[in-house]
Amino acid sequence: MASTRDLAIASLSAATGAVVAAAALRLLSSRRTSSVRPQNLPAAANGSASERPLAQSPFDPVKREGYISWDDYFMAIAFLSAERSKDPNRQVGACLVSQEGIILGIGYNGFPRGCSDDKLPWAKKSASGDPLETKFPYVVHAEVNAILNTNHASAAGQKLYVTMFPCNECAKIIIQAYLRSYISLKKRLTTQLTFMLPLTSYCRWLVSRSGSISPRWRKYRSSSRSHEAGTSSSLPGALVSE
Repeated sequence: MASTRDLAIASLSAATGAVVAAAALRLLSSRRTSSVRPQNLPAAANGSASERPLAQSPFDPVKREGYISWDDYFMAIAFLSAERSKDPNRQVGACLVSQEGIILGIGYNGFPRGCSDDKLPWAKKSASGDPLETKFPYVVHAEVNAILNTNHASAAGQKLYVTMFPCNECAKIIIQAYLRSYISLKKRLTTQLTFMLPLTSYCRWLVSRSGSISPRWRKYRSSSRSHEAGTSSSLPGALVSE
């Protein structure tokens, strides 16, 4: 004959099993209900309903929407290139693109080939005031590297995507390379170095008087992320001269 303790344990086990079974049935029922998805998106606030399904059918011949524009794509490559820079203060990337949308060269700010990243200084200022103890005499800027890394392709008439506004030296090289347009995320060089401010003003003055690059700097912003190839960009706040 079973003892009172054994009967209590058996009763508790049976009750626990019943609770677990009920929970499993409820979970299974909720999963079956959620697996039946509506074919169309819910109506928008204005009462219109989308005709696109939540999950696109593998048999649907229509292209995907929401893909990034060419400008977003090339600027993202410039930003990715900037991540290769060893500069602890400022990382800049550039991407040189042909008018057909083919990448010709990429670059970032760094020391020339063969120069050690560990032996030359990365400092912005020198305690002794010696400019040779700073990075400025040694660093090659991203724009220059992108133009030089074209593998003998011509930069004339092409577009350059850069994550920052060019300095005066890069502006001269851009003009000399006969680039058609220069696309940057910043309209001016942001710096706390007072000697760079007149150089920035000179850069804008120089570009405005160049015959190869139009001085029409403008902000552009589109209403949608989805674009056909070769159309305007949806890159927020970017600047283009063309």
